[in-house]
Amino acid sequence: MMKLILLILLCPMLVVGQQRTAVKLVGYMQAQVTIHQFSGTVLVSRDGVPLLKKAYGQADYEWSIPNTLDTKFQLASVTKQFTATAILQLVDRGQLSLDDKLSKFFPDYPKADSVSIHMLLSHGSGLAMGFKEIALSSISSDSAYAAIKQIPYAFSPGSQSAYSNIGYYLLAKIIEQVSGEGYAVFLRKNIFDKAGMKHTGVSNNDSIVSKMAKVYCHSEHGLIRNPYINWQINVGHDGVYSTVEDLALWDKALYGTTILSAEMKKKMFTPHNAENWGYGFIINPFYNHGHQLIAHDGGFFGTMSSFNRFTDDRLFVTVLSNNESQSHIIAYGLSAIAFGKEVELPYRHHRVQLDTALYKSYVGQYDAIQILSVDGKLYYNDMERELVPESSTKFFRTDDNDRTVEFVADKSGIYNTLILTKGGVKEIFKRNRSQDDKKRSAK
Repeated sequence: MMKLILLILLCPMLVVGQQRTAVKLVGYMQAQVTIHQFSGTVLVSRDGVPLLKKAYGQADYEWSIPNTLDTKFQLASVTKQFTATAILQLVDRGQLSLDDKLSKFFPDYPKADSVSIHMLLSHGSGLAMGFKEIALSSISSDSAYAAIKQIPYAFSPGSQSAYSNIGYYLLAKIIEQVSGEGYAVFLRKNIFDKAGMKHTGVSNNDSIVSKMAKVYCHSEHGLIRNPYINWQINVGHDGVYSTVEDLALWDKALYGTTILSAEMKKKMFTPHNAENWGYGFIINPFYNHGHQLIAHDGGFFGTMSSFNRFTDDRLFVTVLSNNESQSHIIAYGLSAIAFGKEVELPYRHHRVQLDTALYKSYVGQYDAIQILSVDGKLYYNDMERELVPESSTKFFRTDDNDRTVEFVADKSGIYNTLILTKGGVKEIFKRNRSQDDKKRSAK
């Protein structure tokens, strides 16, 4: 009885809290539209209840057709989780083993005896990052495979880990070989239909897909249409399209066992290396706000996507864009707001004139961040990323002005703290003291 009374008393407070969060989410996204011209769709939900679900910008810039909630977007590398799911379904059926070698399916592929299905799934195969030039060509699937297998390995299979699109391209071909069905057909029958994802599919270069957003890239002259992509080849690591509402259905399905057994989900959601790669997901990446997070982002020629499952909190955040808006950074800001953090809204940055003699006070190593000063300019980590002053202590990056750096002095006037802001979320870094500093402090 007491629990029921407490629940009745707490419910209005929870509702008010959710409403305040929703207002902040709306304000944040409006600022992203105003300042950064975000184009796409966004969904933030807790326990399946939407806090923000909205479309922004244009699905077709030529015809000024707006994005809507049922607009379909390319997912880029968010596709990998569906490829991984299909592989694990085949493992569950006994048609595959995670220990199977690549040579079982492609005996002509270099080092195929040394590469396992597990390595392909967890980015430990040593296969190179990708094959962008081939994906942009109009060659046949057979010719593409012949070209891809000539790409050198980045390292010996199993010796370390590094992200590989080629690995997931090969996994898609393995799905077809083992199942006897096309990749798109297998995913539709075994994943999309079962999850109720009626607006999700795999791209090709022939089909007319209703309400599919066109994709645009940035250039020095403004937005341009993205180049031709050969979807016969660019598959497995990319290729799936979807909507934010369908992705919410997918998130929900992953809590159950309709799509994957509990055993296979455990394998998928377990980090298998130092980079925290599971199968098709990254587990608890650095941007998890201290909460359990299963996530993946994607990006390819104008397409930017972000898929985030804070599983202990039942918080789901997904952002899809068709004009190269930084979906992963926006999702980082939205999730911070959902967790009650103070998040700075995007704003216009303006350079101020500053005495560059001040820069020597800021130079140094702050945890993993190095601040450099060369020829009267300040740089972030390397000379490709200049820091432009907007006050005497706060700077914005020329390559991404939504990322700012602010230096904070201690009581003695020494700048020992750096506040990095990205997507409006503040992260604090402390200056690394040299051995001499430590010796002096010990005296």
